[in-house]
Amino acid sequence: MSKKKVAILFGGASSEHDVSTVSAKGIISNINKEKYDLVLLGITKQGEWFLFDDDVALLPEDKWLASKSLKKAFIVPDSAIHGIVTEDGEQIYLDAVFPVLHGKNGEDGTIQGLFQLAQIPFVGCDSTSSGVCMDKAITNAVLDAVGIKQAKWLAFSSYEYRKDPQHYIDLAFERLGAPVFVKPANAGSSVGITKACNEDELKKGIEIAFKEDKKVVLEEFIDGFEVECAVLGNEEPVAGEVGEVLAAAEFYDFDAKYNNPESKTLIPASISKEKRDEVRETALTAYKTISCEGLSRVDFFVKRDTGEVLLNEINTIPGQTPISMYPKLFEAVGVPYGELIDRLIELALERGGKL
Repeated sequence: MSKKKVAILFGGASSEHDVSTVSAKGIISNINKEKYDLVLLGITKQGEWFLFDDDVALLPEDKWLASKSLKKAFIVPDSAIHGIVTEDGEQIYLDAVFPVLHGKNGEDGTIQGLFQLAQIPFVGCDSTSSGVCMDKAITNAVLDAVGIKQAKWLAFSSYEYRKDPQHYIDLAFERLGAPVFVKPANAGSSVGITKACNEDELKKGIEIAFKEDKKVVLEEFIDGFEVECAVLGNEEPVAGEVGEVLAAAEFYDFDAKYNNPESKTLIPASISKEKRDEVRETALTAYKTISCEGLSRVDFFVKRDTGEVLLNEINTIPGQTPISMYPKLFEAVGVPYGELIDRLIELALERGGKL
C-alpha cells in the first residue's frame, strides 16, 4: 500500500505563530512515517511560504528560517494541480493537508477556503464552521440561539465604539457588572485578553483588544474554574476526557498557558462523573450545532458556588504542544497521540476534497 502524501502546514501570519511551530513539531514527531510521506510547508510571520526539508527540532523559535533547505512554494487553488507549486515550477500532488495554524489566517476559515477551492482534503473544520468558531461574538449568538449556557456578553466594533465610547463603557457595567473580561472577537491562545475592574481599566483593555481585531467581546466575570473537552469526528463525533486548567496567573492568559511552568492541568477534572458527562454532552451539542468536523477543543467554566457549566469557547485547531490538552484528553481514554493523528487524517480523507 502506497504512502499518502500529507502536507504539514505551520507558522502563519498570526500572533500565535510561535505556538504553531511547537505544535507542528509535536505532530511531525508522532506521525506514522511508514504510512504518510510528509511535506513540510511553513509560513513566516510576514506571510511568505517555504518548503522546509530539514531537522524538525529547528521549528520552534523559527530556527527553521535559517535552513538551507528552504524553497519558495505554496498551495494553489487550481484543483487540477491539487497541491503545491514551487518557485522552479515543480508541482507536488497532495492527498491531504494537516493545517497547524493557530489564530488568524489559519483557524478563521481563510486557509480552509483555499483548501476547498483546491479540492484537497484537510484536517479540521471547513471554512464556515472555522469562521464561526473564531469569531467569539458569532459563536456566542449561535449558541445562545440553541440554549447553551454562557457568561453574559456584549460585543461591538471599533467603528461603533469610536462614535460613542462612553455609551459602551456604561452599557458594559450596566449589563455585565464588574469586573469585566475584555477579549478580541477573533484571536486565540488568550492573546489580547484583559480583566477590567473600573472604567479606566476597561478603556485600556478595549484598546488592547482592538490591536488584535476590529471587534471586541466583553464578558461578565465568572467565579469558577476552567475545564476543557476534546472532540473528534465528522458526522458522529466522540468526546474525550474532561480536563481541568490550574492556571498560575489570575486567569489563563497567553503567558500562563505557554510560559509559566506553574500552570498545570488535571485529568480528569476534579468534578463528579455526572458533571464531566454534562460537559461532554454540551461539547458535542455545540460541536454539531456549528457543524464542526475533524477536531475541536471546547472550553467551559464551572461556577464554584453552584457547579453550573458555562461554555467559554470552541477552538477548531487546538494546540498540539507537549503541554497541550487536546492530545492528553484522548490519551486519557486510550487513544495514543500517534493513533489520534492517524484518525484525524483518516477523517479528512473520508470527507474528501469536495465539501
